Amino acid sequence: MNVNKSGNSGNGTVELKEYWALSNQIIELASKGYPRPQFLKDVLQLLLRITGSDVIELVYRDGGRQFSCRAGVDAGYVYRFEQVALSNSGNGKVRWSHGDNEAVESLCRDIINRRFDRALPCFTGNGSFWTDDIDKIAFLGELQAEVTDNLGVNINRDFKSVVIIPIDIGHERVGLLELRSRATGYFGMHEVDLFEQMGRTIGNALTHRRIHIAIRERVKELTCLYGIAKLVQRPNITLDIILQEAVKLLPPAWLYPEIASAQIVFNDQVYISPNFGKVVHRMKADLVVYDQNCGHVEIRYAEERPPLDDGPFLREERKLIETIAQELALIIEQFQAEEKNINLQEQLLHADRLATIGQLVAGVTHELNEPLANILGFAQLAVKAPDLSHQVKSDLDKIIVSALHSREVIQKLLMSARGTPTAKDYFSINDLITDGLSFLKSRCVKSGIELICHLDPDSPQLTADRSQMIQVMTNLVVNAIQAMPFGGRLIITTKRERENLVITVADSGTGIEEKVIGKIFDPFFTTKGSDQGTGLGLPIVRNIISSHGGTISVQSELGKGTTFTLILPLGPPGG
Repeated sequence: MNVNKSGNSGNGTVELKEYWALSNQIIELASKGYPRPQFLKDVLQLLLRITGSDVIELVYRDGGRQFSCRAGVDAGYVYRFEQVALSNSGNGKVRWSHGDNEAVESLCRDIINRRFDRALPCFTGNGSFWTDDIDKIAFLGELQAEVTDNLGVNINRDFKSVVIIPIDIGHERVGLLELRSRATGYFGMHEVDLFEQMGRTIGNALTHRRIHIAIRERVKELTCLYGIAKLVQRPNITLDIILQEAVKLLPPAWLYPEIASAQIVFNDQVYISPNFGKVVHRMKADLVVYDQNCGHVEIRYAEERPPLDDGPFLREERKLIETIAQELALIIEQFQAEEKNINLQEQLLHADRLATIGQLVAGVTHELNEPLANILGFAQLAVKAPDLSHQVKSDLDKIIVSALHSREVIQKLLMSARGTPTAKDYFSINDLITDGLSFLKSRCVKSGIELICHLDPDSPQLTADRSQMIQVMTNLVVNAIQAMPFGGRLIITTKRERENLVITVADSGTGIEEKVIGKIFDPFFTTKGSDQGTGLGLPIVRNIISSHGGTISVQSELGKGTTFTLILPLGPPGG
């Protein structure tokens, strides 16, 4: 059907086949999911080319905002786009029209609200306004000259042919499409009929684009969340790797992935996606773990983009980043709970191990003490007998040494399993280290070890069991000496930190392997030969420190040495 019929069509003739082609192109553009400014620009350029209009204005409202755009054939009408939040207007009303002609604004509102006089020839049955000579429309009053500063429906004396088409989405009238030509008699009734169909097409395209983008963004969001969920399912994966991989999944989930980057901050750790750095716009969500703010998740845009719901971000993206932060917080809580569970199991195993040792010791020591005392006593008597051969005397000495060693092992077993009662004194830890370890200085010199003591003169006195503290320091120093078979440096320091006394014993010895360091406080565990240790020294040290309300920790690096740190609470004299 050719709409170019004499008397019914203006100079801006549009053929039906052109209309159908235009409709298909507009729907195709909507399916591409372009950003709104680009989509509207392409639509207006198509309308300019097909209709031959000089200027086209499109104004519509969506999601609490009004969008306005204009395109024209003259240099003064380069494409422009702007938006305004309806709630942000000064008087609570955002105008459909440009300028201060209230008659034009009233006309726009009448079309939007379907208040028009069907008897007037300038209105169609659908409520569109059109004229091929604006000078004949008296109710618009005196028209001004064209002003291109602002966007919106604009009827002025410079454009003689004007068509204003309502844009409907479903049953709701959401906007206006205005086509203007400087020529008189440019639009005819048949073109207006097709323009109204174009208006419906544009309404359908706006809906189609919104749904298409919503589905696309939802798929991207679900892909991101699914990717994070899959990370957790990997066997033997660590929390560190999960956060490293999760941050890479975030930028593709946003509207502009080509300029997006992300970072996850958790405590002192920072995880960033590729190209992270420059920021023009950012969106953040707090990372709350067990009701404590432990960091944040952040998305950055490196370039400017048109404003949307939250700056250049969609409102759905605000929900997404908050959901991601919540999911990551749950993952962190899960890992921390598992770590606590593992530590609790280790503590239970340790307690069970100590209980077993205690039961063993209670029975064994009773059975061994008496025969061991007999062996030791008779050996000591026998060695005093006259006329013993050298070999017999040597063998008896070995029996005595072995019996004494066995008695020492039993005493350590008793201390490890049951502990020993404390007799607390009030004394200077510096004096204890200086005097109590004096007998080990010669051993250090003999082993080529430099003993350095950095003892804080302001260290307060300590309320503790003196003999047990000597045993602690002796065990740690002997261990350090054994760890430096070729000499080295042994540094002992004391200092006060708030209400605690901190003692460190650091050596430059062989160090402890990482896989072993977690076992060194286990009873009977030792890396030394059977002639050098029983594996009870460090468990005893830990038990003594724990009985005084303190803690002991160790740091070690192979080939560089080991440092033990003791933290003891400072109590009142006699406490």
